[in-house]
Amino acid sequence: MTTVKEEQTAKIAAGQGFLAALDQSGGSTPKALKLYGVTEDMYTPETMFDRIHEMRSRIMTSKAFTGDRVIGAILFEDTMDRTVDGKPSAEYLWSVKQVVPFLKCDKGLQDLEHGVQLMKPIPGLDDLMKRAVEHGVFGTKMRSVIQEANEQGIHSIVAQQFEIGKQILAHGLVPIIEPEVDIHSPTKQECEEILKAAILKELDALDDGVQVMLKLSLPSTVNFYKECIEHPKCLKVVALSGGYSRDEANAILAQQKDMIGSFSRALTEGLTYQMSDEDFEATLDKTIQSIYEASKAG
Repeated sequence: MTTVKEEQTAKIAAGQGFLAALDQSGGSTPKALKLYGVTEDMYTPETMFDRIHEMRSRIMTSKAFTGDRVIGAILFEDTMDRTVDGKPSAEYLWSVKQVVPFLKCDKGLQDLEHGVQLMKPIPGLDDLMKRAVEHGVFGTKMRSVIQEANEQGIHSIVAQQFEIGKQILAHGLVPIIEPEVDIHSPTKQECEEILKAAILKELDALDDGVQVMLKLSLPSTVNFYKECIEHPKCLKVVALSGGYSRDEANAILAQQKDMIGSFSRALTEGLTYQMSDEDFEATLDKTIQSIYEASKAG
Protein backbone atom coordinates (compact mmCIF):
# COMPACT_ATOMS: atom_id res chain seq x y z
CA MET A 1 0.00 0.00 0.00
CA THR A 2 1.45 3.36 -1.01
CA THR A 3 1.92 6.14 1.52
CA VAL A 4 0.57 9.67 1.08
CA LYS A 5 4.09 10.93 0.37
CA GLU A 6 4.58 8.29 -2.32
CA GLU A 7 1.26 9.27 -3.91
CA GLN A 8 2.20 12.94 -3.82
CA THR A 9 5.69 12.29 -5.18
CA ALA A 10 4.23 10.32 -8.09
CA LYS A 11 1.72 13.08 -8.80
CA ILE A 12 4.40 15.78 -8.95
CA ALA A 13 6.76 13.59 -11.01
CA ALA A 14 4.03 12.85 -13.57
CA GLY A 15 3.50 16.59 -13.96
CA GLN A 16 -0.02 16.40 -15.39
CA GLY A 17 -0.83 20.00 -14.52
CA PHE A 18 0.81 22.94 -12.74
CA LEU A 19 1.59 24.41 -9.31
CA ALA A 20 -0.51 27.32 -8.08
CA ALA A 21 1.62 29.88 -6.22
CA LEU A 22 -0.65 31.27 -3.50
CA ASP A 23 2.23 32.44 -1.33
CA GLN A 24 2.27 36.24 -1.46
CA SER A 25 4.07 37.42 1.68
CA GLY A 26 3.61 40.56 3.75
CA GLY A 27 5.57 42.67 1.28
CA SER A 28 3.68 41.60 -1.84
CA THR A 29 0.22 41.19 -0.31
CA PRO A 30 -0.95 44.84 -0.73
CA LYS A 31 -0.17 44.68 -4.46
CA ALA A 32 -1.95 41.32 -4.82
CA LEU A 33 -5.01 42.68 -3.00
CA LYS A 34 -5.05 45.83 -5.14
CA LEU A 35 -5.06 43.73 -8.32
CA TYR A 36 -7.92 41.75 -6.76
CA GLY A 37 -9.87 44.98 -6.29
CA VAL A 38 -9.28 45.30 -2.54
CA THR A 39 -7.78 48.74 -1.92
CA GLU A 40 -5.80 49.77 1.17
CA ASP A 41 -8.76 51.66 2.64
CA MET A 42 -10.64 48.34 2.83
CA TYR A 43 -8.36 46.76 5.45
CA THR A 44 -5.98 47.58 8.29
CA PRO A 45 -2.50 46.13 8.93
CA GLU A 46 -4.21 43.77 11.39
CA THR A 47 -6.80 42.54 8.86
CA MET A 48 -4.63 42.47 5.72
CA PHE A 49 -3.93 38.75 5.99
CA ASP A 50 -7.63 38.09 6.63
CA ARG A 51 -8.41 39.71 3.27
CA ILE A 52 -5.75 37.80 1.35
CA HIS A 53 -6.87 34.54 2.98
CA GLU A 54 -10.40 35.24 1.79
CA MET A 55 -9.03 35.57 -1.75
CA ARG A 56 -6.99 32.39 -1.48
CA SER A 57 -9.89 30.48 0.06
CA ARG A 58 -12.16 31.59 -2.76
CA ILE A 59 -9.65 30.22 -5.24
CA MET A 60 -9.01 26.96 -3.39
CA THR A 61 -12.70 26.18 -2.85
CA SER A 62 -13.56 26.91 -6.49
CA LYS A 63 -14.91 23.99 -8.53
CA ALA A 64 -12.21 24.77 -11.09
CA PHE A 65 -9.41 24.29 -8.55
CA THR A 66 -8.80 20.52 -8.34
CA GLY A 67 -5.91 18.11 -8.63
CA ASP A 68 -6.98 17.19 -12.15
CA ARG A 69 -5.23 20.33 -13.42
CA VAL A 70 -3.62 21.96 -10.36
CA ILE A 71 -1.26 19.31 -9.03
CA GLY A 72 0.27 21.43 -6.27
CA ALA A 73 -0.15 24.71 -4.42
CA ILE A 74 2.42 26.83 -2.58
CA LEU A 75 1.14 28.40 0.63
CA PHE A 76 2.34 31.30 2.77
CA GLU A 77 2.99 30.37 6.44
CA ASP A 78 -0.05 32.38 7.58
CA THR A 79 -2.22 30.39 5.15
CA MET A 80 -0.88 27.07 6.43
CA ASP A 81 -1.89 28.10 9.94
CA ARG A 82 -5.47 28.91 8.88
CA THR A 83 -8.38 26.77 7.76
CA VAL A 84 -10.23 26.41 4.46
CA ASP A 85 -13.82 25.22 4.63
CA GLY A 86 -13.28 24.07 8.22
CA LYS A 87 -10.09 22.07 7.59
CA PRO A 88 -6.43 23.09 8.03
CA SER A 89 -5.33 24.53 4.67
CA ALA A 90 -2.77 21.86 3.73
CA GLU A 91 -5.10 19.06 4.79
CA TYR A 92 -7.92 20.62 2.76
CA LEU A 93 -5.75 20.82 -0.35
CA TRP A 94 -4.84 17.14 -0.31
CA SER A 95 -7.86 15.43 1.28
CA VAL A 96 -10.52 17.43 -0.57
CA LYS A 97 -8.83 18.64 -3.76
CA GLN A 98 -5.98 16.14 -4.29
CA VAL A 99 -3.61 19.12 -4.62
CA VAL A 100 -0.12 18.61 -3.14
CA PRO A 101 0.66 21.29 -0.49
CA PHE A 102 3.93 23.23 -0.39
CA LEU A 103 5.07 25.98 2.00
CA LYS A 104 6.97 29.18 1.24
CA CYS A 105 9.69 29.24 3.88
CA ASP A 106 12.00 32.15 3.04
CA LYS A 107 11.93 35.52 4.81
CA GLY A 108 12.59 37.79 1.85
CA LEU A 109 15.64 39.11 0.04
CA GLN A 110 18.87 40.78 1.08
CA ASP A 111 20.11 43.92 -0.68
CA LEU A 112 21.71 43.57 -4.12
CA GLU A 113 25.36 42.50 -3.97
CA HIS A 114 27.50 40.97 -6.71
CA GLY A 115 24.52 41.23 -9.05
CA VAL A 116 22.23 39.03 -6.93
CA GLN A 117 19.89 39.14 -3.95
CA LEU A 118 20.52 36.31 -1.52
CA MET A 119 17.82 35.18 0.88
CA LYS A 120 17.69 36.77 4.30
CA PRO A 121 18.49 34.41 7.20
CA ILE A 122 15.61 32.08 8.13
CA PRO A 123 15.53 31.92 11.92
CA GLY A 124 13.52 29.05 13.34
CA LEU A 125 13.59 27.09 10.09
CA ASP A 126 13.78 23.70 11.80
CA ASP A 127 10.78 24.51 13.99
CA LEU A 128 8.84 25.71 10.93
CA MET A 129 9.70 22.48 9.09
CA LYS A 130 8.44 20.43 12.04
CA ARG A 131 5.15 22.33 11.95
CA ALA A 132 4.96 21.87 8.18
CA VAL A 133 5.32 18.11 8.60
CA GLU A 134 2.58 18.13 11.26
CA HIS A 135 0.31 19.98 8.82
CA GLY A 136 0.91 17.40 6.07
CA VAL A 137 2.99 19.66 3.85
CA PHE A 138 4.96 17.87 1.09
CA GLY A 139 7.64 20.43 0.30
CA THR A 140 8.84 24.00 0.54
CA LYS A 141 9.77 26.92 -1.68
CA MET A 142 12.39 29.63 -1.21
CA ARG A 143 13.27 32.46 -3.60
CA SER A 144 16.37 34.47 -4.37
CA VAL A 145 16.96 36.74 -7.38
CA ILE A 146 19.69 37.08 -10.02
CA GLN A 147 20.00 40.47 -11.74
CA GLU A 148 23.40 40.28 -13.44
CA ALA A 149 25.71 37.66 -14.95
CA ASN A 150 28.13 37.76 -12.03
CA GLU A 151 29.69 34.34 -11.43
CA GLN A 152 30.52 34.99 -7.78
CA GLY A 153 27.00 36.19 -7.06
CA ILE A 154 25.24 33.36 -8.90
CA HIS A 155 27.43 30.69 -7.33
CA SER A 156 26.69 32.13 -3.88
CA ILE A 157 22.94 32.07 -4.57
CA VAL A 158 22.98 28.44 -5.69
CA ALA A 159 25.20 27.42 -2.77
CA GLN A 160 22.83 29.10 -0.29
CA GLN A 161 19.75 27.54 -1.87
CA PHE A 162 21.17 24.02 -1.76
CA GLU A 163 22.62 24.42 1.75
CA ILE A 164 19.20 25.34 3.12
CA GLY A 165 17.62 22.74 0.84
CA LYS A 166 19.61 20.02 2.60
CA GLN A 167 18.36 21.29 5.96
CA ILE A 168 14.80 20.96 4.63
CA LEU A 169 15.46 17.50 3.16
CA ALA A 170 16.52 16.34 6.64
CA HIS A 171 12.91 16.82 7.73
CA GLY A 172 11.61 14.57 4.95
CA LEU A 173 10.32 17.51 2.90
CA VAL A 174 11.10 18.28 -0.76
CA PRO A 175 12.57 21.77 -1.25
CA ILE A 176 11.79 23.82 -4.32
CA ILE A 177 15.01 25.66 -5.15
CA GLU A 178 14.09 29.03 -6.73
CA PRO A 179 16.97 31.17 -8.00
CA GLU A 180 14.90 33.54 -10.17
CA VAL A 181 16.61 35.28 -13.08
CA ASP A 182 15.12 38.74 -13.61
CA ILE A 183 13.47 38.60 -17.04
CA HIS A 184 14.48 42.24 -17.60
CA SER A 185 18.19 41.59 -17.02
CA PRO A 186 20.24 42.72 -20.05
CA THR A 187 22.42 39.65 -19.44
CA LYS A 188 19.57 37.18 -18.87
CA GLN A 189 20.94 34.46 -21.15
CA GLU A 190 24.43 34.69 -19.65
CA CYS A 191 22.86 34.48 -16.18
CA GLU A 192 21.04 31.32 -17.21
CA GLU A 193 24.23 29.69 -18.51
CA ILE A 194 26.13 30.32 -15.26
CA LEU A 195 23.09 29.28 -13.21
CA LYS A 196 22.51 25.98 -15.01
CA ALA A 197 26.14 24.90 -14.62
CA ALA A 198 26.06 25.73 -10.89
CA ILE A 199 22.76 23.89 -10.37
CA LEU A 200 23.95 20.75 -12.17
CA LYS A 201 27.09 20.70 -10.02
CA GLU A 202 24.99 20.89 -6.85
CA LEU A 203 22.55 18.23 -8.08
CA ASP A 204 25.44 15.88 -8.81
CA ALA A 205 26.73 16.38 -5.26
CA LEU A 206 23.43 15.46 -3.54
CA ASP A 207 23.22 12.10 -1.77
CA ASP A 208 21.85 9.19 -3.77
CA GLY A 209 18.11 8.72 -3.37
CA VAL A 210 17.52 12.40 -2.62
CA GLN A 211 15.46 14.68 -4.85
CA VAL A 212 14.79 18.40 -4.95
CA MET A 213 12.64 20.51 -7.25
CA LEU A 214 13.62 23.61 -9.21
CA LYS A 215 11.57 26.73 -9.90
CA LEU A 216 13.22 28.72 -12.67
CA SER A 217 12.49 31.70 -14.86
CA LEU A 218 11.26 30.83 -18.33
CA PRO A 219 14.47 30.44 -20.35
CA SER A 220 15.74 32.53 -23.26
CA THR A 221 16.45 29.35 -25.24
CA VAL A 222 13.82 26.63 -25.71
CA ASN A 223 14.48 23.53 -23.56
CA PHE A 224 17.56 25.18 -22.04
CA TYR A 225 17.07 23.36 -18.72
CA LYS A 226 16.76 19.90 -20.32
CA GLU A 227 19.71 18.50 -18.31
CA CYS A 228 18.15 19.69 -15.06
CA ILE A 229 14.75 18.24 -15.97
CA GLU A 230 16.31 14.86 -16.78
CA HIS A 231 18.61 14.77 -13.74
CA PRO A 232 17.74 11.83 -11.45
CA LYS A 233 18.01 14.04 -8.35
CA CYS A 234 15.49 16.56 -9.67
CA LEU A 235 11.87 15.56 -9.09
CA LYS A 236 10.40 18.32 -11.29
CA VAL A 237 11.27 21.66 -12.84
CA VAL A 238 8.56 24.30 -12.66
CA ALA A 239 8.54 27.76 -14.21
CA LEU A 240 7.68 31.11 -12.68
CA SER A 241 5.93 33.74 -14.77
CA GLY A 242 8.37 36.39 -13.54
CA GLY A 243 6.57 39.49 -14.79
CA TYR A 244 5.37 38.15 -18.12
CA SER A 245 1.64 38.43 -18.76
CA ARG A 246 -0.22 35.14 -18.53
CA ASP A 247 -0.49 34.87 -22.32
CA GLU A 248 3.23 35.57 -22.77
CA ALA A 249 4.21 33.13 -20.02
CA ASN A 250 1.94 30.41 -21.42
CA ALA A 251 3.35 30.85 -24.92
CA ILE A 252 6.95 30.44 -23.73
CA LEU A 253 6.09 27.61 -21.34
CA ALA A 254 4.30 25.64 -24.05
CA GLN A 255 7.60 25.35 -25.93
CA GLN A 256 9.47 23.77 -23.00
CA LYS A 257 9.46 19.97 -22.84
CA ASP A 258 8.49 18.54 -19.43
CA MET A 259 8.59 21.94 -17.69
CA ILE A 260 5.34 22.95 -15.97
CA GLY A 261 4.01 26.25 -14.68
CA SER A 262 4.07 27.61 -11.14
CA PHE A 263 2.39 30.96 -11.55
CA SER A 264 1.29 33.52 -8.97
CA ARG A 265 0.21 36.83 -10.48
CA ALA A 266 -0.50 35.15 -13.82
CA LEU A 267 -2.88 32.78 -12.01
CA THR A 268 -4.92 35.52 -10.31
CA GLU A 269 -4.80 37.93 -13.27
CA GLY A 270 -8.33 39.10 -14.06
CA LEU A 271 -9.89 37.90 -10.80
CA THR A 272 -11.53 40.56 -8.63
CA TYR A 273 -13.27 40.73 -5.28
CA GLN A 274 -16.29 42.37 -6.91
CA MET A 275 -16.96 39.50 -9.33
CA SER A 276 -20.09 37.42 -8.97
CA ASP A 277 -19.42 33.79 -8.05
CA GLU A 278 -20.44 32.78 -11.55
CA ASP A 279 -18.00 35.20 -13.23
CA PHE A 280 -15.23 34.31 -10.77
CA GLU A 281 -15.65 30.59 -11.48
CA ALA A 282 -15.70 31.12 -15.25
CA THR A 283 -12.61 33.35 -15.23
CA LEU A 284 -10.61 31.07 -12.93
CA ASP A 285 -11.60 27.98 -14.92
CA LYS A 286 -10.41 29.61 -18.15
CA THR A 287 -7.15 30.68 -16.51
CA ILE A 288 -6.47 27.26 -15.01
CA GLN A 289 -7.19 25.58 -18.34
CA SER A 290 -4.78 27.89 -20.18
CA ILE A 291 -1.89 27.26 -17.75
CA TYR A 292 -2.70 23.53 -17.68
CA GLU A 293 -2.57 23.32 -21.48
CA ALA A 294 0.70 25.27 -21.62
CA SER A 295 2.21 23.00 -18.95
CA LYS A 296 1.21 19.86 -20.88
CA ALA A 297 2.08 21.16 -24.34
CA GLY A 298 5.77 20.46 -24.01
